Amino acid sequence: MTDKPKKKVTYRNPWAWVPSLYFAQGIPYVIVMFVTVVMYRRLGISNTEIALYTSWLYLPWVIKPLWSPIVDLLKTKRYWIIITQLVVGAGLGSVALTIPLPDFFKITIAIFWLMAFASATHDIAADGFYMLSLSKHQQAWFVGVRSTFYRVAMVTGQGLLIIIAGTIESRTGLDNVDVIVTVCPEIEQARLQSPEDVRVTPQPGDVRIIALPEQPELSTETRTIAEVDSVIQFAREWNIRHGFNPVDVENEEDIQTAAMNDDPSWWNKHVTQNIEGFIKRHFAPREEPELDLDYAGNIGIIFFHLSGEPDDDEMVITFGRVRGDHSISLVEGERMVYTKDNWNIPAMAVVKLDPQLDFATSATFQVRSGNIPLAWSITFFFLAGLFVVFFVYHKFILPYPTTDKPAAGDSDKSIMKEYFRTFALFFKKERIGIAIAFLLLYRFAEAQLVRLASPFLLDPQEIGGLALTTGQVGIAYGTVGLISLSLGGILGGILAARNGLRYWLWPMVCAITLPNLVFVFLSYNLPDNLLIINLSIAIEQFGYGFGFTAYMLFMIYIAEGEHKTAHYAICTGFMALGMMVPGMFSGWLQEIIGYQHFFVWVVLATIPTFIVASFIKIDPEFGKKIAEEE
Repeated sequence: MTDKPKKKVTYRNPWAWVPSLYFAQGIPYVIVMFVTVVMYRRLGISNTEIALYTSWLYLPWVIKPLWSPIVDLLKTKRYWIIITQLVVGAGLGSVALTIPLPDFFKITIAIFWLMAFASATHDIAADGFYMLSLSKHQQAWFVGVRSTFYRVAMVTGQGLLIIIAGTIESRTGLDNVDVIVTVCPEIEQARLQSPEDVRVTPQPGDVRIIALPEQPELSTETRTIAEVDSVIQFAREWNIRHGFNPVDVENEEDIQTAAMNDDPSWWNKHVTQNIEGFIKRHFAPREEPELDLDYAGNIGIIFFHLSGEPDDDEMVITFGRVRGDHSISLVEGERMVYTKDNWNIPAMAVVKLDPQLDFATSATFQVRSGNIPLAWSITFFFLAGLFVVFFVYHKFILPYPTTDKPAAGDSDKSIMKEYFRTFALFFKKERIGIAIAFLLLYRFAEAQLVRLASPFLLDPQEIGGLALTTGQVGIAYGTVGLISLSLGGILGGILAARNGLRYWLWPMVCAITLPNLVFVFLSYNLPDNLLIINLSIAIEQFGYGFGFTAYMLFMIYIAEGEHKTAHYAICTGFMALGMMVPGMFSGWLQEIIGYQHFFVWVVLATIPTFIVASFIKIDPEFGKKIAEEE
């Protein structure tokens, strides 16, 4: 693909391409950084793996400054914009095709990695093209337009796309089934039924989920720990053996190992387990002491099967508590996969009572279903088509500014000399060490929170989540949250332009840190009222938007002087690194200490923000000058 000089249009109305260009710039970023978290959680990936591998996807934005000169040296900015949009579109289509595959996680992570590099390259080219194609007056005038459409892309990705996937999930699923577990001290202890004794016969009518028993009743009489543990282990092995919990196993020993979640790797045995042991001893939630060490709480078994063969190749059902007494919890059967081979085999879910529960109570559990891989495949096919449209549209609409040409015609030696000089000048800036510490630590807490916020909203109450549906997460975190984020950012920009960054620094530091307390509130109270949940998220995101203004303005402040554009790109690299590293271990930490203690840790992790903010020095007039110049 080449740009033909005969067809050059040196100028085109910016309204024809600025909005679409920055909308296209925002979509891949929000997909790679946020949508993947929700998708992988719905597809059954653990929080540890999600946080670790999706955090690595930040790396292209971290090292973006290292290859930004290549975009200048080779081809035009216009060329790079169009080719990277084609690459992103091909990547999205590839993700859609590979989601239904058994090794989808490894393959899609690799594809997202390539998409991240293409998206980071697109950012470099788009920002450069913007400055080359518009006059300084137009650049100032359209800076709000580009920012608005970038945020529209964020709302679309975290809100609309997740809502679409959630809607498809529900439409491809069966009717939800409520299972009310009742506990009564007067009930005699019942014999636990074996799955071999459950007879499954096809039933007329539409396919539906059948729970046996429909309304289980449990006694408060305790069982021995050995009996409880053996039942739970048997249920896990049964679900793995019959494909309800898909695991790559070849023999009975593999099934038992998978059921015990055993990982014999050297790293896990000699490093991870030692660290986990220390954290668990000192920070993990402590269980209430049992009155009799030989006995645990009572358990009950609920069997699930379909009334007939499913229409789709795969149907996922999730089971978890949605309201009621927290003393009744699910210990096995959170997620089960039905196929045409196992629809008529009973899957096992095990419900356990707190050993100190001695009064009548109840809890409502809900079975939800849907073809989750299909839902996300359709969503990504839609995105792939959207980027094909962007590719074609921008191929014909983007202008050919006369200044948009490769710099390779200059002396390669002088170019490389200037390239290294640019980096050297950045690290020679006054108090650069403090500035880099600020860039790395200002969002230390937020980098961990953002990785686990969506999984927390999606996870069942038994493991400390809020048990929202995919669509509800799209509305709460992707729509309400992002609108609040935008409002906070707009207010922060207005106030900073009026009084300067130094005047508003500490209010912004408090705004980006203190609202994290709402997640402590949510994790300890587990409300099922959507108004409370949405309001809490709105508060946290508004504070984040307001506080993040200080971070953006500080990057501009540090980049001032010679090579402003390149130095700003270096700042964005440190910004991405500050998000990547804390996010990598956040999921592992959360799975060890639980959501409640994790969010308490997030609040404590805001302390470095206050420390680094106290060391930076800012011109009192900075911010006001920028507003006046624009």
